[in-house]
Amino acid sequence: MDESSTQRVVSRDVTAPTARRRLEGLDGIRGLAALFVVLHHCWLMAFPGFPGNGGPWWLGWLLYGHFAVVVFIVLSGFSLAVSPARSQWRLGGAGRFARRRAWRILPPYWAALAFSLVVAWTLAPQPGEGPPTAKSVLLYGLLLQDVAGSPSPNGAFWSIAVEAHLYILFPLMLLMLRRAGTTVMLAAVTVPVAAIGLLAPSVPLVDKLLRFTPQFAVLFALGIVGAGIAAKAGTEAAGTPSKAAALRPWWALATALPVVAVIVALGPVWTVEHYFWVDIAMGPAVTLLLVSVASGRPAPLVRLLDSRPILGLGHFSYSLYLIHAPIVVALSTLVVSPAAGHGLTAFLLTTVLAVPLSLLVARLFAAVFELPFLRHRSWPALRAAASARFARRTAP
Repeated sequence: MDESSTQRVVSRDVTAPTARRRLEGLDGIRGLAALFVVLHHCWLMAFPGFPGNGGPWWLGWLLYGHFAVVVFIVLSGFSLAVSPARSQWRLGGAGRFARRRAWRILPPYWAALAFSLVVAWTLAPQPGEGPPTAKSVLLYGLLLQDVAGSPSPNGAFWSIAVEAHLYILFPLMLLMLRRAGTTVMLAAVTVPVAAIGLLAPSVPLVDKLLRFTPQFAVLFALGIVGAGIAAKAGTEAAGTPSKAAALRPWWALATALPVVAVIVALGPVWTVEHYFWVDIAMGPAVTLLLVSVASGRPAPLVRLLDSRPILGLGHFSYSLYLIHAPIVVALSTLVVSPAAGHGLTAFLLTTVLAVPLSLLVARLFAAVFELPFLRHRSWPALRAAASARFARRTAP
């Protein structure tokens, strides 16, 4: 999961009346998705037997934390493509893009990796994993955890590697869009991914490719396409929404309902076994939701996403995603399980303890390892800001 730097991109477009509202809505979605992942991990610790539903039926929705990552991936493609979509799909240089992504993603990720390793070695390893090894440090440090297996120091880190690899494809996707159009780009991504899904059950070598979650490439591409739709819609005059814009929330709902119906009808075990296809089926609904929110609709939802608590959560959602799993696991293993075992009481106790602590630690973590890298885009700028801050504090 990546919290993109779209805020700075959008804020430069002073001609777009809804730019600020659009951005805040997307940050709110990001924050709620990160919080949902925290609750999902609390659920996993309290009710063993995943993907079976070992808890009460009314908490069954917490089984599906994986779909928050689906939202993150579509949102990542969408956010990164907002600026290129306004510039005829020009990126401004692949090298510059790579440096900015590394600057944005790696410092908090490596800090969270160090934190996760310390917790796993001293307090509690991740469920089903042994203590991290030197191989774990190497693979996770290089974002290669989806290439080879090793004991994981953090159950949320798998998606960070997947997204980092999608960044490599991003300039190529934009190039195809610019030269051949949306349909060709989307087909060039979707057709080989669908072929992998169709061949995997019968071809062992192709089946091994599933560990890279190739369906996320389709979701990422859909996010890019959504950014193009939103950029085009952004040319509409403020206060005079088109009929298409008014219908977008309903399109998103209509696209989501059949997928949700299948998940409810066939249950969590089937859904987890078919994540590949279910993820792809959810992609259009998530894309349409983002396009709708980007245009300020539906207004009640956008106002909710723009509210101060949810917007604030969105601002440090990347840090929350990165550091919550070791906290949840350590509290559950060392405090909750000895006192309450498993079940509803354990879930409630884990939630009451782990969610506030994760939010607090993530906010402090972001203040040190994430937000400074958002505000200052280079080492010289970061050092200058740190020196100025130190000078102010030590001045008589």
